[in-house]
Amino acid sequence: MARAHWGCCPWLVLLCACAWGHTKPVDLGGQDVRNCSTNPPYLPVTVVNTTMSLTALRQQMQTQNLSAYIIPGTDAHMNEYIGQHDERRAWITGFTGSAGTAVVTMKKAAVWTDSRYWTQAERQMDCNWELHKEVGTTSIVTWLLTEIPAGGRVGFDPFLLSIDTWESYDLALQGSNRQLVSITTNLVDLVWGSERPPVPNQPIYALQEAFTGSTWQEKVSGVRSQMQKHQKVPTAVLLSALEETAWLFNLRASDIPYNPFFYSYTLLTDSSIRLFANKSRFSSETLSYLNSSCTGPMCVQIEDYSQVRDSIQAYSLGDVRIWIGTSYTMYGIYEMIPKEKLVTDTYSPVMMTKAVKNSKEQALLKASHVRDAVAVIRYLVWLEKNVPKGTVDEFSGAEIVDKFRGEEQFSSGPSFETISASGLNAALAHYSPTKELNRKLSSDEMYLLDSGGQYWDGTTDITRTVHWGTPSAFQKEAYTRVLIGNIDLSRLIFPAATSGRMVEAFARRALWDAGLNYGHGTGHGIGNFLCVHEWPVGFQSNNIAMAKGMFTSIEPGYYKDGEFGIRLEDVALVVEAKTKYPGSYLTFEVVSFVPYDRNLIDVSLLSPEHLQYLNRYYQTIREKVGPELQRRQLLEEFEWLQQHTEPLAARAPDTASWASVLVVSTLAILGWSV
Repeated sequence: MARAHWGCCPWLVLLCACAWGHTKPVDLGGQDVRNCSTNPPYLPVTVVNTTMSLTALRQQMQTQNLSAYIIPGTDAHMNEYIGQHDERRAWITGFTGSAGTAVVTMKKAAVWTDSRYWTQAERQMDCNWELHKEVGTTSIVTWLLTEIPAGGRVGFDPFLLSIDTWESYDLALQGSNRQLVSITTNLVDLVWGSERPPVPNQPIYALQEAFTGSTWQEKVSGVRSQMQKHQKVPTAVLLSALEETAWLFNLRASDIPYNPFFYSYTLLTDSSIRLFANKSRFSSETLSYLNSSCTGPMCVQIEDYSQVRDSIQAYSLGDVRIWIGTSYTMYGIYEMIPKEKLVTDTYSPVMMTKAVKNSKEQALLKASHVRDAVAVIRYLVWLEKNVPKGTVDEFSGAEIVDKFRGEEQFSSGPSFETISASGLNAALAHYSPTKELNRKLSSDEMYLLDSGGQYWDGTTDITRTVHWGTPSAFQKEAYTRVLIGNIDLSRLIFPAATSGRMVEAFARRALWDAGLNYGHGTGHGIGNFLCVHEWPVGFQSNNIAMAKGMFTSIEPGYYKDGEFGIRLEDVALVVEAKTKYPGSYLTFEVVSFVPYDRNLIDVSLLSPEHLQYLNRYYQTIREKVGPELQRRQLLEEFEWLQQHTEPLAARAPDTASWASVLVVSTLAILGWSV
């Protein structure tokens, strides 16, 4: 599960939000723990004193003649996770939640965030800050109009506002006699100064050809072909999302938590290639790999990352047309391109091409899921032995599964912060434990594990829910209905080019039948050693239509507040379906290979078709994972796998009861005493 958006806080329960991310804190409820009316005010020990930093920021605002300054919680590339170097809003406010916007005027300071973060914000922000328990530009602008005078100037860093966000502020302020002012030098950075964490400088490296679906030259040629076929015939494509440049050149690094990216932009024209990054991070071998010593159409010229804005502006002076994906382009780039020279789509051609994996990429991603299944099975076996001892908690468990993944071939760390949730914590759909705050795992409670790995050949994400004791009838029913939803969507046959949103309800139908539901999305795309939440694939309204070669997660769930949570998540490949009559139809091929918990399945709720599907899936797990366990002499895990993939049989009517009725009836007919 996962589009991440985060910060971390050692004292607070963490929750990540769907659509998707894995590390967002959850609101704990209750009153504001601050009391700013007393002298001195009462504040939790966890608050950050921001008086000096706010004073310094207001001095910078004065130099720019600003009445207010907007500080989003984003970076310049709309990354799901952001590096410490970009945590400006967290530094100036003390509030480390991933969702929220801060605004500072000459007299006041305020943060807007949603209900998941209210308690966290109250426990981290001092009395310099107001907390507004709502989101959206409308409420922020309403506040600004009351706090700053007519003629006031509202400053912002154009690299931290998306095109859509900028347009919403601009539209709301029109006619108000307040001006929105783009300032390219970030004022928080000036105040942060030498305390600001440095920009990462680890080497940028090329993936080995064995782990790529195509060479970068083939990818560049493919994008240029799309440029030529476009009705507006753009002369260049501008790539702003880090995953786009990483994918295009088969390059990776470690600038962003959980994502193997590096700070970069790409301007691909019909006759040149410009990669904006820190050149000192490229080895001579990598520069040679990119043909950077020449200047032809297949030579990658490395330019300084900070020069992208000036370079785009200079390029825009010519007879050009620049193709951008508006979803990942920030206003700081957008404002440099004359509107008549823009070619816009929601997603860039690279984002669209990357969404469909070729046959080699499919094979690579499948292989990574086999090894990932080994790590998860090792963990489940380890839990069965150690949970009854009372020695495992949510955090130590998360460390163990991460350790097992780290021992797998081609491992490059987790793909998000592991969700390891026991009992009532699992009812928080994306809870993650901390070393300081966690629960013991118990044989008497449900346990939910949502975790994933980054491997050189693929990215993984899988969720399993287990119970080692005696689950209640309701727990078994809820689990089985979630399982049915997973199966119903996984085995669905649907017309090609169908939107994921159109079929998403199949994952919910079994829950709806019983008056149950879940409040998060049903799935997201996934990459080849890229994003664990890879857009634009998925089941939301703003995802693109399903096509052969896409990978998506399928992850229905159910959450009983204060008691337990269930989620069953698999990654599946979109493949052609075999139908009775000719036609273009699709279905899913599940590539996650860990069995579900037999202890929680109520077989009586499963139809013959569900059982057939499930047993066929279990046979596939045996065929894919069994040999790997044997090859590595993981004999205990192999035996566990064999036991947990035994074919499930339909439960006949209660034969004992029917037999008793038959015996009693027979005896009565014979006149015998009963």
